[in-house]
Amino acid sequence: MKRTIAILFLAVAAGSSGCRRTDVRDFEISVPAMTPAAETVIRQALAKYAGVEQNSYRFDHAAKKVFLRYDSMQIAKKNIEMAIAAAGLEANGVTPASIGK
Repeated sequence: MKRTIAILFLAVAAGSSGCRRTDVRDFEISVPAMTPAAETVIRQALAKYAGVEQNSYRFDHAAKKVFLRYDSMQIAKKNIEMAIAAAGLEANGVTPASIGK
C-alpha cells in the first residue's frame, strides 16, 4: 500500500511540474550566396515550417549571414539548414548536393 501511494505521489509530482512547451533560441546561419534575392528564397523555404519566427529574420549581406529565432521544441537547426539547402542555397555547410538536390 505504501509503495502504491509513493508511486502515485511521484506520478502526480512529475505531472504537475509541467513540461517545457517552448524553447525559443537564436540561430545564425552562414549563407555564402547571400543576396537580396536569397532573402526571398530563404523566407519562402522556411515559411511552411512551424517553429521558425517569421518576423525574426535579419539579413547581413556583408557577413553573408541570416539571423533568426526558432522554437527548438518544434524544429531543429539541421531541419532549417536542410530546408534552405533544398531551396538551392548552402546553409552552414549543408549544400543542395549534400541532400540530393
